[in-house]
Amino acid sequence: MNPQGKATNHGDKMIERYSRKEMRMIWEDRNRFQIWLKVELAVCAELAKLKKIPQKDWNVLRRSANQLLKAGGVDPKRVDHFEKKVHHDIIAFTTAVAEKVGPTSRYIHYGLTSSDVLDTAFALQLQQAGKILLDDVDSVIKTLGSLALKTKNLPTIGRSHGISAEPTSFGLKFLGFAEEWKRNKRRLKDAIENLRVGKFSGTVGVSPHWSPQVESRMLKTLGLRREWVSTQVIPRDRHAEFFSVLALCGASIERISVELRHLQRTEVSEVIEGFRKGQKGSSAMPHKRNPISAENLTGCARLLRGYAMSAFEDVALWHERDISHSSVERVIAPDATILLDYALIRLDALLKGLVVRKERVRSNLEAVGQTVYSGHYLLALVHKGVTREDAYLWVQECAIESIEKGSSFVDLLVSHPEIKKILSEKEIRKLGSLDYQLRHVSSIYSQTKQKQTGIR
Repeated sequence: MNPQGKATNHGDKMIERYSRKEMRMIWEDRNRFQIWLKVELAVCAELAKLKKIPQKDWNVLRRSANQLLKAGGVDPKRVDHFEKKVHHDIIAFTTAVAEKVGPTSRYIHYGLTSSDVLDTAFALQLQQAGKILLDDVDSVIKTLGSLALKTKNLPTIGRSHGISAEPTSFGLKFLGFAEEWKRNKRRLKDAIENLRVGKFSGTVGVSPHWSPQVESRMLKTLGLRREWVSTQVIPRDRHAEFFSVLALCGASIERISVELRHLQRTEVSEVIEGFRKGQKGSSAMPHKRNPISAENLTGCARLLRGYAMSAFEDVALWHERDISHSSVERVIAPDATILLDYALIRLDALLKGLVVRKERVRSNLEAVGQTVYSGHYLLALVHKGVTREDAYLWVQECAIESIEKGSSFVDLLVSHPEIKKILSEKEIRKLGSLDYQLRHVSSIYSQTKQKQTGIR
């Protein structure tokens, strides 16, 4: 509840600019109260089987509650109204339900503490959010895979420390990203599955009103497992794992974004973000086409890391429970899932609209010359019996002269007095070719595909 006494609408947390309706609705009060009522009814259904609720009363309660659910559940404004008086969200909710259901509502919340409902419902909300995120990740993986195939045979200069290194395949950038997102998908699925737990074990977790076996049956109807050993709450290491995976997804988004930002720099200019007709890049400089999506996504990743840190702070609660985690989760759960959903959709759109400037890629590769193959000559000389120190010195002499004087690196190697004694001209020219450098790229692709199908 906010300082003015109004119940907080979880869906209002993340700003509208970064929210998609499907994910936002999960955290709105209407959906939250619907889930609370379903949780309460799952308990009542089992209590009726145990004859703790008379069958006649259960028939009335079930019919009235289901009608309420079909009508959209309790009105959040009514819950707000009662919460202003009682200053307790669950009591305000049960009061609003009683107003609609009538006398049999006395069985709702029977034997439960607030966290039994809150934590179990929270688990269900996270399952809903997780499904959307997994779908988003699947789209990103598919798009990256498509880009990897389209640019597989496009040679580009590789870079380390921001400096030209050896040639590589442009497609390997995207293939590597796709593999990373497959790992993220596995991590996310595991984290979601580890949150598929609830609890109806009471105020300190000892199940004083029914057995753990009964609790398991109650939870099974909701598609959840029982938390083996709970306190008043579900242990928050489960939630910390989930938010850490969301942060890791953010880091992967940032990794792609930083690469694309670099490749869009004027001096590099190998890719361009999609630019719609009528779009403006700068308020002051009409010529600008800025990497706004990649920069926006870099910022989103920073937020996601912050949410993860907050989740780690929630793990250590006092004794059997305190509520220091509650205010944190009311903010980070909607914010982190809504933001990652937005970021994944924006990343997918960025990748789908990405323009790879193949001629610029080729010209940048040609501009660095053949010195990028220096490592091949070093190894070839060592293989022929030359000491590493001598081999390094001879190749370096040719490379420096090539860079400083603009001479052909390969020609300098061919005419070098020591190197020509060891390597033939044919060997030298073969080692200084793209075909030799990239000869195993297809194998990398094929083994990646085999791994996907379980062959490797």
